[in-house]
Amino acid sequence: MARSQEFGELRRRYLTFAVTATIVFMIWYIAYVICNNWARDFMNIKVAGHINVALIFGLLQFVSTFLIAFLYARHSRKSLDPLADQLHEKYENERTEANR
Repeated sequence: MARSQEFGELRRRYLTFAVTATIVFMIWYIAYVICNNWARDFMNIKVAGHINVALIFGLLQFVSTFLIAFLYARHSRKSLDPLADQLHEKYENERTEANR
């Protein structure tokens, strides 16, 4: 099954999303760390009251994490689950026939 074209397609769809999301998140996270270390004047800009750019960027890290989780769930439901279900059904049918 692992050598089938369908399984290869399932892996390709998963890896396309996972690698892209990981790269985008890591760039965003590293930019946040770099700004906190070397762009302190920018990060210390007050936005409202005691809220500064650094706090907003820090909170956006959590938002981006939940956004990625939401987008992955949607991607999985639309692109991965239908193909995985087909593969599972095919596997179960072949296993049932082999046991007869």
